[in-house]
Amino acid sequence: MHFSIQLSAYYPDKSYGGDRVYADMLEQARCADQYGYESVGITEHHLLNILMMPAPLQFAVKIASQTQRIKIITAVSVLPLHDMRVLAGELVCADIFTDHRLMVGVGRGAFGFEMERMGVPLEISREKFDESLNVLQALLAEEEVSWDGKYYQFEPLTIMPRPVSEIPIMMAVLVPEAIYACTKRGFHIQTTPLSGDHQHMLDQVSAFTRAKQELGAAGAHQTLSLSRVTFLSHSDADRNRKIQMAHDYYSRFDNVFTGPGIVENGMIKPLPRNMTVEQTAENLTICTPSEMIDKLAPYAEAGVDRFIMNVNFGVEQSEVLESIQCFAEEVMPHFAEQPVARAG
Repeated sequence: MHFSIQLSAYYPDKSYGGDRVYADMLEQARCADQYGYESVGITEHHLLNILMMPAPLQFAVKIASQTQRIKIITAVSVLPLHDMRVLAGELVCADIFTDHRLMVGVGRGAFGFEMERMGVPLEISREKFDESLNVLQALLAEEEVSWDGKYYQFEPLTIMPRPVSEIPIMMAVLVPEAIYACTKRGFHIQTTPLSGDHQHMLDQVSAFTRAKQELGAAGAHQTLSLSRVTFLSHSDADRNRKIQMAHDYYSRFDNVFTGPGIVENGMIKPLPRNMTVEQTAENLTICTPSEMIDKLAPYAEAGVDRFIMNVNFGVEQSEVLESIQCFAEEVMPHFAEQPVARAG
């Protein structure tokens, strides 16, 4: 099982400055590259101070310029917000500029406040996403593409430059039935159990595995990624402090994900959660290195290919970097076929 760091920029205090936020994310990417992580993930969100990244492909190119080998995943690019005739060319260029380290995760959008104000409310985003994905695939694979659909109508055109190699596409999906269907279409999969129990995670993995097995050799390259809030702690007190910070983070996340979407001047208002701090703790992987190994073993045994770690929920940057390094040195070797690279 490989490991990835989600560069999920969190901006609870405007005085900290966007320049400092993204400098922190770049430092995390360099650290992940240095210590042998397989990839980093970049979100796409607009108009909000959580998962804040309105320019994911620009950031991917910046990361590539400061790292040596780490893969860079857009997790995810929100297709309904883009014109596929523009995005397709941008993806080809980003793939070239990142030395072909780019993997493109795609999704329909998740936050009602954001999608409504960007002109694509969630009520239509699924339908527009489906057509957008079909257009994008056609533009990347074929020349002189024409289209006559609901959201796209255009005469024959060819995006330039042409792709140098196939750009891998990963679908963000949660429901097991959707995971099965998307896997059968040949996509890599990114999912998360959110607040689901262990059986829900197994159902998600089983849906992917079943579809991949049915594809045979054609699906051998496909991977399953699963994301969770993950952080190392040194003591019970340290763990409880970080769990409380994550609980506070989710009081904002829930507001825009499942709640009323109350946002003032770009800042998401924290709202009381429908679960206790103790219940939040059950859905996080915040623990000591030895406990982490035990917690992650079921994911590896189930068949998860890539475990994506969300480490940005309000913890100081120095602690984040320490956790990334400690995780690489004390946890990752238990899940790697080869020794993890160390800092020189």
